[in-house]
Amino acid sequence: MSKSKARYAVVSHRYWGSPGGGQLVDAAAAIALSEAGFNPILTGTFSFDPRKYVDWYGIDLSSFKIITLSIGIKAFGLLTRLYAWKPAETAIKRYNTDLLFTDEPTYKPLLKYRYHKSLKIIEYIHFPLEIVVNPKFKGTGLAYGEDPYIMERYGRFPLNMYWKLFTTMLPHYIRSNPFEDSDAVLTNSRWTAKVIKEVYGGDPIVLNPPIAPNTEIIGKPLEFDERGPKVVMLGRFSEEKRYHWVVKEIAPRLFKEMPNAELIIMGGATTRTQVNYLERVEAEARKARLRVIRGIGEAEGDGGIVRLIPNAPRSVINSIMDSSRAFLHATINEHWGIAVAEAMSRGLPIVVHASGGTWTDLAGEGENGIGYRDSGEAVEALARLLTDESAFSKLSVSALSRVRGLSLREFSDKLGKIVRELL
Repeated sequence: MSKSKARYAVVSHRYWGSPGGGQLVDAAAAIALSEAGFNPILTGTFSFDPRKYVDWYGIDLSSFKIITLSIGIKAFGLLTRLYAWKPAETAIKRYNTDLLFTDEPTYKPLLKYRYHKSLKIIEYIHFPLEIVVNPKFKGTGLAYGEDPYIMERYGRFPLNMYWKLFTTMLPHYIRSNPFEDSDAVLTNSRWTAKVIKEVYGGDPIVLNPPIAPNTEIIGKPLEFDERGPKVVMLGRFSEEKRYHWVVKEIAPRLFKEMPNAELIIMGGATTRTQVNYLERVEAEARKARLRVIRGIGEAEGDGGIVRLIPNAPRSVINSIMDSSRAFLHATINEHWGIAVAEAMSRGLPIVVHASGGTWTDLAGEGENGIGYRDSGEAVEALARLLTDESAFSKLSVSALSRVRGLSLREFSDKLGKIVRELL
């Protein structure tokens, strides 16, 4: 009896080397494609250690093939978006792959394989890149010159010149319309789906990112009295997380109202840019005359502390969430919010900016969490959760109710069904 031909699928992501929402989605996609009968090939611009995904997410990628570019320096991250297609092409040519799963829109050079080699392409859109580079979308509040992420990072010299270089080169690599250039378009939330329809005119399939397998959805979270007056934040150390804003605008006012409170910020800091931002946050906190501690060591005295924990293992993240009373998310127009979903899975009430998919899809516009529009509303919400047992308990229950069904199993089954319908 002849052996059936091995089937290969490329999972393309520009940078696998630090934990984040995109990395979780792509790791989950690799598992889903493996369960669907494919041999996944992970491709990216920089080399990375797949074993770290076990600690970060409880996902083992070590058995999958990996192809990356021969680049040692982890700089010019924005430009890597333009070249994520290159290692993917190497995999496509070497293994005659059947499927490409990518969360980068810069796969225009790969379309020839779709037209001539029957390659199926699935594009997962975290957020449409076009909306921040195309003048057509000015006035939406999301375009370049309006989006706080872009302005914080690339709005001033010399990085505005770097942004200009990127946007000048982008047309050579970005596909035209995902609904024409791919076989399936997926996205993370209903909010992002509406933005995608505005940009491209099509309706994507909403496939919510999963909660990491090593972040269990607990059955019975600790009670209010078993926790301390602690506020948690989680996410890689980068500008858009707005930790610098929190230590300047939120923490001083919160500590004035509640001197025994503690702010704990955990996140990945594996690149030079991320480490620089971590150091900036610490400097801003000290400038605001706050007590700052690095790591999980004991503090002298009670409360009024900003604790920074870079690259915390999952066991530490879970333990701190389980002993805290509120989770704060400061990103504006967050597309989904992996860290927010993780906090909800621990029964931790959430306080999020009243925008984006985090607000509409996770917080349920107030049903499953509290929204704020300025620092005053954020401080008020946090102080309430740190002191009001009834408010804490209600939102703890609703948070858990919302995230059930966001398991890796659910994600894998849904993606597997999409793939089967394509092939």
